[in-house]
Amino acid sequence: MVSIEEALKIISEQQVELKSEFRQLHDCLGYSLSKDIIAPFDMPAFDNSAMDGYALCGIFSEYDIVGEVAAGDMSEIKLKDGEAVRIFTGAKVPENTTAVMMQERTSVEGSKLFLELEPKVAQYIRKKGGEFEKGQVVLERGYSITPAGIGLMGSLGFNKIEVFKNPLVNLITTGNELVEPGKPKREGQIYESNSYALETACAQFGFKCENKKQIKDDFEAIKAGSKESIENADVLILSGGISVGDYDFVKQALEENGVEEQFYKVFQKPGKPLYFGRKGNKFIFALPGNPASSLSCFYIYVLPFLQKFSGSKKIGLPKYSFPVKHDFENRGDRPAFLKARIINSEVEILDGQSSSMIQSMAVGNALAFVDAETSVKKKEKIECYLIS
Repeated sequence: MVSIEEALKIISEQQVELKSEFRQLHDCLGYSLSKDIIAPFDMPAFDNSAMDGYALCGIFSEYDIVGEVAAGDMSEIKLKDGEAVRIFTGAKVPENTTAVMMQERTSVEGSKLFLELEPKVAQYIRKKGGEFEKGQVVLERGYSITPAGIGLMGSLGFNKIEVFKNPLVNLITTGNELVEPGKPKREGQIYESNSYALETACAQFGFKCENKKQIKDDFEAIKAGSKESIENADVLILSGGISVGDYDFVKQALEENGVEEQFYKVFQKPGKPLYFGRKGNKFIFALPGNPASSLSCFYIYVLPFLQKFSGSKKIGLPKYSFPVKHDFENRGDRPAFLKARIINSEVEILDGQSSSMIQSMAVGNALAFVDAETSVKKKEKIECYLIS
């Protein structure tokens, strides 16, 4: 058995082979850049107006209106002192523009423009290169691409981006008692939910499960199913069958498939029977079958590894300290990841902490970490991992 810190260290020290590919800009969300993005030109590329209003030459109280410039116009107007042009947001300002005045502060009589207040030099002008200059690194290798990042790269003219390939993920759930939702179940059976939770947890962070299997508690079936899934994926996630019961065959099946154990069992609650192994460049996580245990182990251990395998600089859930809303005592002898809810910058540790109970995780938005045999007083800060 290893500590939480040891387990995370073993995972973080695994050597992975990163591969890259080109993807269409619209299909890059959640991927990580494999190369820096370098600005091919200044941004803005030219001095332009930040307002709908008037471009002015010189500092006066009234001006002669000599034209109009809309966004996208190739106007070659060269202003003289006391002259102004009607201009719109994003339009290139004419040569010799001193300032732009918003239209709300002006009045017009015929071809004369009158200002309500004196303009300041360079006001409401977005200067060429004001955001960044040609040749500047605007997004670094390992950046996890967001909608804003896609917008930025589009504004620089990129339609294809080189990114790290995301790992191929396969998923197996085991258990004789499991029935697919939507089908009738008998006494003693339960609906299988872990594959849905784990698949969508992967998707939440941009990872796709390529293949899902549900296998009965049969050693040969688990051995054959895991062998095929390992061959066809970079990362295999199993749920269930990893404890020490008479029908827990996963660990033995993985060993007979040539998987090398990196650790088995973590000194924590929930999720003690957690397994991590590798076979060459293939990696295997076997998670407990209880729903809350399975999902908690995914967030704390599997997610950071998937992010590492995708070349991302983001590793793991965001982690912050929040004051606890009420007194709490962890009487157990193991450190605990507790289902919690953060509201108004306070953390509430929820009822329903049993590893089989997922309702409290469904209404929560965090995992709160409390050390073994520890009492926490109201307003005392504790470490929290943000799930959503």
